[in-house]
Amino acid sequence: MDGKTVLVTGASSGIGLATASRLAALGAHVVMVSRTQPRGAKARAEILKATPGASLDLLIADLATTTAIRKLAEAFQRKYSRLDVLINNAAVLTSRRTLTPEGLEMQFCVNHLAYFLLTGLLLDVLRASEPSRVINVASTAHSRGVIDFDDLQFAEAYRGWQAYANTKLMNVLFTYELARRLEGTRVTVNVLHPGVIHTNLLSNFSSVLQLAWHAIGRWFKQPEDGAETPVYLAASPEVVSVSGKYFRYCKPLGTSAQSYDREIQRRLWKESERLSGFAYPI
Repeated sequence: MDGKTVLVTGASSGIGLATASRLAALGAHVVMVSRTQPRGAKARAEILKATPGASLDLLIADLATTTAIRKLAEAFQRKYSRLDVLINNAAVLTSRRTLTPEGLEMQFCVNHLAYFLLTGLLLDVLRASEPSRVINVASTAHSRGVIDFDDLQFAEAYRGWQAYANTKLMNVLFTYELARRLEGTRVTVNVLHPGVIHTNLLSNFSSVLQLAWHAIGRWFKQPEDGAETPVYLAASPEVVSVSGKYFRYCKPLGTSAQSYDREIQRRLWKESERLSGFAYPI
């Protein structure tokens, strides 16, 4: 990864931090995106302790608003003229329906719309850096997801886990549609399930559930294990020309039936453009 520039969202903890650390150790210049300065600085220091001399930058952005996502893209492009790998990793899981300052449902905005908008805003620099790669971190939970265009932001009978599954399905749908639109270019787009990983994803749930989660966490894989597939997709020459695939444990797998529905892919794309206020240049 020497000479490669990689942008990782949600890089201050969990799988994002582990991925950033692994790629920095491979020689990449890693631009870490963190919601807050203190958490980002702590994560950066942690990587530097493990890999002295690692090439790291830190950008601060709360992906819960399209305004912040646009500012993040602008900040990146002011400093960099190339982007070899974009890893959309940041995600939230909320027990109660929460609206962002712009009136969007929180999981929908952070877990899906941020992927869609940030990738679109950085598409020109990705194209200028070909061959380049877009990697979307989803989940096997996508198989339980359902796209309801009459309730895309989960206003009716909100259930946190179901909303999460729905947004992870959106990640897969977005990946497939984007990969098709980028056919003929050397920008690849893939999506992955990192495994069942013990992270802080349940931080918005009750203290009882969090205690239970941490108690059984030793039976699950750790963030370092969860970084294996995103690092593989970012660095391996084996997948340099592979696009539009879903990976688990570094192997391509099939996805849910609804994820392959091209009409749903196209309709979600149009709704995402409308809700983000951004029209893709492809």
